[in-house]
Amino acid sequence: MTKPVLTRRNALLSGLFGSGYLGLKAIATGLPAWFIANPRSATAADLECAIQSKDSLQYLIMNVSSMGDPISCNCPGTYDGDAAAAIHPDDATMAPVQVALGSKMYTAATPWGTLLDTAKSRTNFFHHVTLANNHGDQAKVSRLMGATTGGEMLVSAYAKLLSGCLGTVQAEPVSLAAGTTATELISYQGRTMPAVSPTQLRQLLTGSSGSSFGGTPGRGGSSNPQSVLVSLRTVRDTYLDKLNELAKQDGTGVQQKFLDALAKSQDQVRSLKDTLGTLLGSINADDVQGQALAAAALIAANVTPVVTVKIDFGGDNHSDSNLANEVAAHTDSKRGVAGINMILKALADNGLQDKTTFSTLNVFGRNLNGISKTESKAGRDHYGSHSVAVMIGKNVAPGVTGGVTNVSGGFGSSATALGAGDIDSASGAVVASGGDVSRLDTHVAMARTLGAALGIPQSQMDTALVQGGTGKVIPSAVVSVPT
Repeated sequence: MTKPVLTRRNALLSGLFGSGYLGLKAIATGLPAWFIANPRSATAADLECAIQSKDSLQYLIMNVSSMGDPISCNCPGTYDGDAAAAIHPDDATMAPVQVALGSKMYTAATPWGTLLDTAKSRTNFFHHVTLANNHGDQAKVSRLMGATTGGEMLVSAYAKLLSGCLGTVQAEPVSLAAGTTATELISYQGRTMPAVSPTQLRQLLTGSSGSSFGGTPGRGGSSNPQSVLVSLRTVRDTYLDKLNELAKQDGTGVQQKFLDALAKSQDQVRSLKDTLGTLLGSINADDVQGQALAAAALIAANVTPVVTVKIDFGGDNHSDSNLANEVAAHTDSKRGVAGINMILKALADNGLQDKTTFSTLNVFGRNLNGISKTESKAGRDHYGSHSVAVMIGKNVAPGVTGGVTNVSGGFGSSATALGAGDIDSASGAVVASGGDVSRLDTHVAMARTLGAALGIPQSQMDTALVQGGTGKVIPSAVVSVPT
């Protein structure tokens, strides 16, 4: 009966550390796994990219939900102009307030006003259309409804483009919240990746709660639950000595510069060990707080460029009298906006806030108006004509991109109802029609814009996306557009 568990554990360990614990060597030295595996194969371009990536590229934490939560129903961009006709909960805790995003004020439900002040100057609400209408369409939405090259998921496309220069242990994204929902599993180059929960990650990396993983790599287990972390310093010294000797023998000037720039000192390894021990030791459950700590640990250890999490904003609220579930999720201390704050705080507490971008990706949104149940505040149905990506990061320009207007032929609505409109790419403003970014291409535009916020040059995004249509980066939503 234990064989499947052991097989899964070994599979997860292999994914995180690779053959011969290559990943552990990378974590301990601060050097990319690909370099440690074959330092002589590294080109000058590879080395320079890794050196420069510290300031130019971002890690990504993406909140992925196949539930189609009503996160898009009460955020900035759903109250003013045409959106004044949108239906919102009557509960006082969801009353509209003014929220400062950068130098501008926007109307939103009260919980959005509790977003960390440090985040408000780097948050953008990007209104777009997914065209999906079923929970099972999450994988299609993750592939931009056919707009990604080779059918790769967006998170995996980002990970491929980021991993080499960030020097992460693995290129594959890590899902921390998809274990119970198959539609939220990640695929990478056609392979479905195993999900790892926060508590599983704690067990794998610290040896706690009965895991047999521990001791010196390759020499069996140990009764010391922190033995893997403690061994980082020994691993560092062993492999850095070898690599420095190799660099002296036949290394180029850029190789030595590369080692000097990226190699961790003993003090840095000690600090990392303490950080990982604290983060992992604080994980008590697989809730949002556990996901926040686990995501911070994975990024601090440079395991992966992309991590997916899941924060509840109200779930599948077809039948939701007085929109009570929607209210509860938005205002709960462990869900909704508070959940986003948990992620951001875990990053800030570990010095990762300027290295990591947060975003959301829902399979679809929910009706803003136009159907009887929503008009009577008895619930909301699946709605592919409007969704919102919340983007938060150092390279994100604060504000609202696109927005809500009256559209015809919306899924599950009357002939005319509120939905995401076209976008004027120069200003980022919503337009009822005639925008140079069609509402049908706003999903791709969101993906391109998020890629720009991650520091990915548009020429590389071109290779990740099928060309065509009007989906393009929106410059006003990012600090700058990498070329």
